[in-house]
Amino acid sequence: QVQLVESGGGLVHTGGSLRLSCAASGRSISSYFVGWFRQAPGEERTVVAAITWSEYYADSVKGRFTISRDNAENTVYLQMDSLKPEDTAVYYCAAALGLPDRIIKGRADYWGQGTQVTVSS
Repeated sequence: QVQLVESGGGLVHTGGSLRLSCAASGRSISSYFVGWFRQAPGEERTVVAAITWSEYYADSVKGRFTISRDNAENTVYLQMDSLKPEDTAVYYCAAALGLPDRIIKGRADYWGQGTQVTVSS
């Protein structure tokens, strides 16, 4: 079993930055595809960024967000810059084995509990 714990969320003004962390425990996730998702109130959870054979970004965050991983620390990061009010959501990290499509489409094997990001205008 893998446990994922997100941290780093909070309240930030428009244009600000946050760095989310997702610490994995239980086993190494170095062989897993990993991703960050977000869910705003009343909306579906959608993929924000993922690392498969390459990096994937949703159009809405391209050029502003950067996903990275540190396999030695068993941790995944999401650097979020130039934040906008529409980025406000609960952010989740996830990990999946198998084909890249699984993480892109949210068919993950493991999910974190989420961390709230609020961007004020």
